[in-house]
Amino acid sequence: MRTPRTPGRTGTSRSPLLLAGLLAGAGAVHFAAPKAFDALVPRALPGSPRAWTYASGAVELALAAGVAAPRTRRVTAKAAAAFFVGVLPANLQMAVDWRKRPAPLRNIAYARVPLQAPLVLWAHSVARSEEGAV
Repeated sequence: MRTPRTPGRTGTSRSPLLLAGLLAGAGAVHFAAPKAFDALVPRALPGSPRAWTYASGAVELALAAGVAAPRTRRVTAKAAAAFFVGVLPANLQMAVDWRKRPAPLRNIAYARVPLQAPLVLWAHSVARSEEGAV
């Protein structure tokens, strides 16, 4: 049974805003330091890597706004979960490309791949917490 959400309660009341903050921060970094993301774009994708970098940054900013707004939170959180699945190929590309880098960098690249699962689950949790909410 689901417990009611109350203002000021930790957990579900802050979780959507934390997710929105993560998405907004990631989206902003795509514009502030695009070169780092260009290298992660899978080579199989058509077009320029920079266009994909900017597009993914814009999507993250839009998702952040949607998750932050209670009226659009449920549907946008579901879209965020799908987005996190969709960027998995870029994280896999990074892990492959960085396999010969120094250990700290290589470990960061490897850690990004399994990190997608908790992000997907988090976004799903935010969407579920909004079902039936007024």
